Amino acid sequence: MVTVRIAQTTGKTVQSCSGAGCGGKTQAPKDAMSIATLNDIFFAAVERNLDRIMLYHDAGQWLPISSREFGIGVARTARTLHAWGIRAGDRVAILSENRPEWPTADLASLLLGAVTVPLYTTLTAEQTAFVLNDAGCRVIFLSSDQLLHKILSVLHQTQIEKIIVMDPVEFNGDLAPFAGKCVSMNSITLQGPEMLDAEIEAKARAIAPDDLATIVYTSGTTGTSKGAMLTHGNIASNISCSLLGFNMRPGLVSISFLPLCHITARHVDFSLIYHGVTLAYCPFLDRLAASLLEVQPSIFVAVPRVYEKIYAQAEQKAKGLPKRAIYDWAVSVGQDHKPEILAGKTPTSRSWKLANRLVFSKIREGMGGHIETFISGGAPLGRELAEWYAKMGIRIHEGYGLTETSPVIAVNTPINHRIGTVGKILPNLEVRIAEDGEILVKGPSVFKGYWNRPEETRAALVDGWFKTGDIGNIDADGYLSVTDRKKDLIKTSGGKFIAPQPIENSLKLNPLVGVAAIVGDKRKFASVLVSPNFAALEEWARENEVSFVSRADLIANPKVQALYEGIVEGINQNLARFEKLKRVLLVPDEFTADNGALTPTMKLRRRVIEDRYKKQIDELYAQADAAAVP
Repeated sequence: MVTVRIAQTTGKTVQSCSGAGCGGKTQAPKDAMSIATLNDIFFAAVERNLDRIMLYHDAGQWLPISSREFGIGVARTARTLHAWGIRAGDRVAILSENRPEWPTADLASLLLGAVTVPLYTTLTAEQTAFVLNDAGCRVIFLSSDQLLHKILSVLHQTQIEKIIVMDPVEFNGDLAPFAGKCVSMNSITLQGPEMLDAEIEAKARAIAPDDLATIVYTSGTTGTSKGAMLTHGNIASNISCSLLGFNMRPGLVSISFLPLCHITARHVDFSLIYHGVTLAYCPFLDRLAASLLEVQPSIFVAVPRVYEKIYAQAEQKAKGLPKRAIYDWAVSVGQDHKPEILAGKTPTSRSWKLANRLVFSKIREGMGGHIETFISGGAPLGRELAEWYAKMGIRIHEGYGLTETSPVIAVNTPINHRIGTVGKILPNLEVRIAEDGEILVKGPSVFKGYWNRPEETRAALVDGWFKTGDIGNIDADGYLSVTDRKKDLIKTSGGKFIAPQPIENSLKLNPLVGVAAIVGDKRKFASVLVSPNFAALEEWARENEVSFVSRADLIANPKVQALYEGIVEGINQNLARFEKLKRVLLVPDEFTADNGALTPTMKLRRRVIEDRYKKQIDELYAQADAAAVP
């Protein structure tokens, strides 16, 4: 049983908690304290015996998977791995989009005491080989023929002995030489005894909280990817507290679309499986909009980038009269009732009901129409975006955490909620703000260290405190705010520090801005690179009779440059003098995870962007220096 230790205050900089968030009266339910290992989640899910624990999309329809069917698939997969000689401590990789086979492979491995190593499908073949080799993986589960060919191209660089393919694949032609090494997952899960062997079950129940469960390689905004070692107890202790006060229960539905190779999505799925919530697996982001309408989920967990896109679509649809006038009126009504929404109440005024019918309900209908809980994590949401949603009648519960903390450190809940913060700290964690503003964390969910990197582990963990690398503060009521990444802070040549993320978040609220990246470290002033929302920009160009033959041609147009300079100047009005953005550099490229400008969780890789556009940035500042010379 996990013992949830109440953090004790040892000074003004340490946060103390004693319930479902600091100051809350809700105590942890008894069953939430019974999770000692991730294997406990599997046994609890099977014993709950639900008719519909998961949904998957096939041939145009959503099909259910029961607790029993899921349990059988896990048992048969675990038996096969055991027969291959997979034992406690062996590493098993998973390379797949979100689908039921993902947790099947994960939990089957964990039952044996093996260590799962999730991989991003967007990694290059060489990056994938690096992780497989670094972790020493013996077996890999992968989803498709495309990913199979990626692995086969680097197989000689790894220690992989067996490959399990989730999609039907014919092992002939160029695949024939690998037939002995490759196995179809269907051949494993659709035949054999339905129950766990007594030996395997005994091993599974004997797994201890301190046993290593997974090595999660951080997507990394800078530097080489590192493998964070998380134990069963790390993740289980976090699950015990992360959803207190949310009333998760059987009958609710959530779409699993955030990459399961990221700890946030995996933590959420483990938590929801434990609570009996049905998970609908959406493998590809381009199917999310359709999936929301088809599944009509009651829970929506997303990264800020997804919330930004929904906002941008709403703004785009409100263009032109009379739509714009109605929309603006509704926004003003929402502003008046924002305190009620943030307090978890439904306004009853006639004006709000009309605004809800004409505007707010349409936005919710686009997300399925039945969502009762909205959660954001993985990156800073931005106060302005959170406020827009509140005006629309939607209260987003923003949380905060890192891979190394399994991941949740703090979260806004229905009971304790304060916009502009990431909520109150979990009741089994301590948080301290260092003298330089860095957030330090101690508690049972803090990782064991980095795989094969003792020096980096020693640098990250000091006297049991994990150095998050984030800058933040705790207010008088115990709410934690995160202002920026420590490494992202820009120090001008005048010695002033600029936190770029809040400014970038403000810029992204404009529908014409795709992604913004502030630069200016060691320079006289800050500037901004803007990757436009080209769909919106091209529509604007057509409406304003701006001709173009390419994206490079479009952003070079003086009218377009003036347009974005105006957008930036609008943001500058709310910035301190030293923060103001003096130059705007438009780029003809989209910033995506596929081209390396963003992490798979849509965080900005600032150093990558600065290196990619170094020549243009240098020229921009050289021109500014030349212009300043009398």
